[in-house]
Amino acid sequence: MLWNYRDNLRGLSLLAAILLGDFTGVLHGEDWPQWRGPNRDGVWRETGIVEKLPEGQLPYVWSVDIGPGYCGPTVANERVYVMDRQPKDRDATERIHCLDSKTGDSLWVVEYQANYRISYTAGPRASVTIDEGRAYCVGAMGHFHCLNAETGEVLWKLDLENDYEIKMPIWGIAASPFIYENLVIQQVCGTDNACMVAFDKVTGTEVWRSLNEQGAYSSPIIIEQDSKDVLVCWTGDSLSGLDPKTGKVYWSHPFPPSRMPIGIGDPVLSGERLFVSSFYDGSLMVRVPKDSTTSEVIWRAVGVDEKNTKSLHAMIGTSIVQDDLVYGVDSYGEFRCLDATTGERLWEDRTAVPRARWATIHMVRQADRVWMFNERGELLITKFSVDGLKILSRSKLIEPTIEQLGQRGGVCWSHPAFAQKSIFARNDKQIVRVSLEADPPQSDK
Repeated sequence: MLWNYRDNLRGLSLLAAILLGDFTGVLHGEDWPQWRGPNRDGVWRETGIVEKLPEGQLPYVWSVDIGPGYCGPTVANERVYVMDRQPKDRDATERIHCLDSKTGDSLWVVEYQANYRISYTAGPRASVTIDEGRAYCVGAMGHFHCLNAETGEVLWKLDLENDYEIKMPIWGIAASPFIYENLVIQQVCGTDNACMVAFDKVTGTEVWRSLNEQGAYSSPIIIEQDSKDVLVCWTGDSLSGLDPKTGKVYWSHPFPPSRMPIGIGDPVLSGERLFVSSFYDGSLMVRVPKDSTTSEVIWRAVGVDEKNTKSLHAMIGTSIVQDDLVYGVDSYGEFRCLDATTGERLWEDRTAVPRARWATIHMVRQADRVWMFNERGELLITKFSVDGLKILSRSKLIEPTIEQLGQRGGVCWSHPAFAQKSIFARNDKQIVRVSLEADPPQSDK
């Protein structure tokens, strides 16, 4: 499997660094170099983490002022990367920030003009992807930069909206760049068979394009079938499996929008089950056999409308599928458990986030627990099973702000990063680091 290969590669790289004398100081835990973690699967593979959070406001290691934006931070090589939009007096400017992860000090900033013609104009959506010393950054209007991750030097850049005649999604470009071997793959949302496009990651030259479909907001993932890597893409019209080297379509399931393309959360794989869920159009579970590059629908569940739902109509957060169960956040914040074989709802819990339209929770698994970051800016340690949700601990992390959503006193919709035994989170005014280490080292006096 690709994931095992990557885990082994990280271990071998660390061993090599130690043997070569290139590794100094204390190991701070694994990085979070792209959207939803090292393997893009929402799993934090860290030990030595607190079992319980203190009551009230969590203390910050540091807090730094930034502008508004939906972009979740990423962390690599003791640096934090995040994008924002300048305050209203300069709101035609997007910025890419690189901060020192230990202190929050600014290391460099790259800014460029980006005139928004989309709804929800708080700022960039996609997380920065770090790979082999390069930072891949996509803005809300399709400005695509490849930067030197250490210095901020522009290595190449593209204007995707102009180059690919994008039929711009109403909320702009949101999928995060995905690295596969020598390629960087992006949901471009372009015309002329260019919904998905792969570029040479060093030069920015187009290598392939695929799918003559409407674009949406979901980031692609890799699964394995028939000993081949398969790129799973959820666009505005389908859930499809592609050859990541060529863009050839192995299989595709129509998923046409009833009102508008609105797929946001990532596809989720568990065994041979592949799951997606949409705010207006409900959920789809597909079987993707390990021994062939084919697929078949297991079930589809759609409610009467987004308020009256049968199983799950997820909005922003990515669901979890494990142990024949699906866990996700429904359209108004209801946390639900489904039978993965049928889509039948088994239970519902309304304590993780207050009820509201588009109420959001981002979930990250760690050991036998799930960390929840809800839109009220709270951090929760939880466990759940077929028997229900158990909240083990709950504290305030960061305040909601109104630029992302001017309702209910604002929201926190950006996915946090879990790295260096800490959580890195942002709203529309600041980015913060909070240590989650169980036994932090004592400083010398």
